Amino acid sequence: MIELLVFDVDGCLTDGGIMYGNSETEEFKTFHVKDGFGIVSWMKLGRKSAIITGRSSDVVTKRAKELGITHLYQDVKDKKAVLQAILNKEGLGFENVAAIGDDLNDLSLLRSVGLSFCPKDAMPLIQKEVDVVLSKEGGRAAVREMIDIVVEKENLSEAFVNLWL
Repeated sequence: MIELLVFDVDGCLTDGGIMYGNSETEEFKTFHVKDGFGIVSWMKLGRKSAIITGRSSDVVTKRAKELGITHLYQDVKDKKAVLQAILNKEGLGFENVAAIGDDLNDLSLLRSVGLSFCPKDAMPLIQKEVDVVLSKEGGRAAVREMIDIVVEKENLSEAFVNLWL
């Protein structure tokens, strides 16, 4: 049973683009509202979500807070080790995890989880390694597509829809 969804940011929750403003710390990222809605709905079902990303950004902290994601880890070099710490804390195993990533720094994590995904525009090696290559590109509701697949696989579709009726 999938209990935890793990998201990479750049290239998955965003299109991978990074825009800088005039100040040294001003950074901009674009997130897709459908991804956020899917994440919030997943957590309303009593399930958990985590962001594990290789970069650090105040924008990501803001988005995670807005969505209610409590497991936020930034500037991570070993994503699998961080996931192991989350699983220990939550009393879960790797088989209880679905994750999405798009590049080499996601590979060991993706290889370890119960169900792995990547956006359509992920690196070719990642596409060969994951269980599901999504039809959408990163930042273009790929995470929502992932969530919809997990919800269906877990027989949660009716409950997912009923959250909003």
